[in-house]
Amino acid sequence: MKEYNICLSCDNNYAQYAGVVIASILLNSDDKSFFNFYILDGNIEQENKDKIEKLKEIKNFNLNFISIDENLFEVYKKIGTHSYISLSAYYRLKLASLLPKIDKVLYLDCDVIVSSDLTELFETDISEYYAAGVKDIAVNSSGYVPKLEKGNIYFNSGVLYFNLDKIRKDNIESEFEKYTIENFDKIRVGDQEIINVVCQGKIKELYSTWNVQSSNFVNRSDYTKNPNIVHYVGRNKPWKFGSINYWKNLYFNVLEKTPWAIPSEEINKWTKENQKQSIINYLKYRPLFFLRPRFYKALIKTYL
Repeated sequence: MKEYNICLSCDNNYAQYAGVVIASILLNSDDKSFFNFYILDGNIEQENKDKIEKLKEIKNFNLNFISIDENLFEVYKKIGTHSYISLSAYYRLKLASLLPKIDKVLYLDCDVIVSSDLTELFETDISEYYAAGVKDIAVNSSGYVPKLEKGNIYFNSGVLYFNLDKIRKDNIESEFEKYTIENFDKIRVGDQEIINVVCQGKIKELYSTWNVQSSNFVNRSDYTKNPNIVHYVGRNKPWKFGSINYWKNLYFNVLEKTPWAIPSEEINKWTKENQKQSIINYLKYRPLFFLRPRFYKALIKTYL
């Protein structure tokens, strides 16, 4: 039996989504894997903690709620451009301190779904790196990308396999704070920018299927038919009624196996009605989608 460490960060509002992430991992794991889950606790209510604990009915695991002293994050509260990013997003910058006895940990945002066994990812050699991750979709779009030294890749921070041992040895947490203090009014993409700039050249690139960033049928970082991890970036989260996210059904397939399963009286709303509204919303969003070359590229890559 091999033990693997996984960390998520959430408040009570995102507890359900964190629970669905955990369920997706358990449902796709092999019999030789055992998981230690660490949840950076932004005041999760006991009722939701109990529901997460109940996921052990799927498969047994260790569960640890890490209380957060927000005074440790005073530096990050001062970032002048982070109004759309919650403070909990910055918790990952202190993982080495918050998890002092852990050498390596897979950090996952709560808007992901794991759809394969994670063993291959955990076997990635990151001994000489601070982390391993997947290129951010903004690199190939009009999204903002911070300036990095030539040859370095801009990574998405929603799925990162951290080498906490090396981060501690090289005192990288203090480097995160130093960069933040020097760039309070310039940081545009929060923790992701801080990690990329400070750790540039020391983040190992993973296959794109380990973080398929998706917001709709066309806007996906990889058109694979078999994503290992789907990341619901942007506003089109699957739990929003009428979401136009291509992979939203993966979320609902896992949700029904959790304590947050949709009540029987709401199933029609979240299946047939949800799908109809999704089509309407997409037509409103892209009324001339059939004129976009990227639409046909997505169509061919997805179905041929």
